[in-house]
Amino acid sequence: MEKIVDIIDSIAHEKGLPPESAKEAFKTALIQTAHRVICQECDYDAEIDEKSKTYILRQKITVVSDDDPRLEEEPEKYITLDEAKEIDPDAEVGDELTGEPINLEEYGRSAAAALYHEIEFHIQRFVEEQMFNKYKSMIGTIVSGPVTRVDSEQNTYIEIDEVRAVLPKRNRIKGESFRVGETIKGILRYVGIDKKFGIHLEISRTMPKFLEELLKQEVPEIQDGLVLIEKSARIPGERAKVALTALSPNVDPVGATVGVKGVRINAVSQELHGESIDCIEYSPIPEIFVARALSPAIINSVKIEDDVAHVTLPSDQKSKAIGRSGINIRLASMLTGYQIELTEVAGTVAGATVEGFEEDKPANPDALKALFGE
Repeated sequence: MEKIVDIIDSIAHEKGLPPESAKEAFKTALIQTAHRVICQECDYDAEIDEKSKTYILRQKITVVSDDDPRLEEEPEKYITLDEAKEIDPDAEVGDELTGEPINLEEYGRSAAAALYHEIEFHIQRFVEEQMFNKYKSMIGTIVSGPVTRVDSEQNTYIEIDEVRAVLPKRNRIKGESFRVGETIKGILRYVGIDKKFGIHLEISRTMPKFLEELLKQEVPEIQDGLVLIEKSARIPGERAKVALTALSPNVDPVGATVGVKGVRINAVSQELHGESIDCIEYSPIPEIFVARALSPAIINSVKIEDDVAHVTLPSDQKSKAIGRSGINIRLASMLTGYQIELTEVAGTVAGATVEGFEEDKPANPDALKALFGE
């Protein structure tokens, strides 16, 4: 094993590993090989001599008292205190001594073959661990790649760099279909590793986080941190609501996200299979936030009790608040975290009676601002 350091450095460069990781893998392989070809129950210690560029493998022996029964049961692992003192005068019971260097080449071709397989195995484990840490840090971000296969259960397999990812049918937007060779995007949802299959990734196109990351890619103000996505809610492929806040008074969070003539929001909607996206301005005041979340309906008043929002609105606005198949009120509830209960009042928007104001007197402008926003 001459110049083993050079060989390890070459392996590290080829596999894209840090040299220290490759050296640790080699030392582990040496110890495992010694267990296989010399003594399975013995303990070993491996070092790499940087100067001579070779390895040093030694057996570790534990010092025990002269009458310790383990001396007879496993004599290869233990040494008496008297014998230990001949090697090291300062030895005490419980100390570990190392024997003479072991040369695995003396154990024939079987030892060399075993060492080769152990090195290959442990290097691969280090490579997978490095890849696992890489992709684990990417959870919650958008990944993309070409479709390599769609199985009979409509699970879609995608090649992402050197790893295959799966987009399960449950994580796919309803109505979507993909062809082999087509490039698709998704949010990295899960990273796993096992001895049999190695690294495996799961991506999703239905999580609200996917919508948020797409908006971040499409809207420079969100990417730069001038506009924050406070909350989002989706019914994938149908409709979504996003609550936005601007950190600068000179930035309109909704206008910046929608873009000129809706170009930005339309690009995101197209990626989400035509999903309709409502952008609203977030408010830390729950009543105002609930009223905005129910847009395009115009609300008279909102009263919060525990986790229920009691909403009063004109009768001609109820259908807008509920939305087709109840989608608008469901999204508003998901976005705000409140169960929403609607109460109709007689009249229309033009002649609405707003709770807390007299019909024949003009409404207080400050109160209206507090309800509907500036």
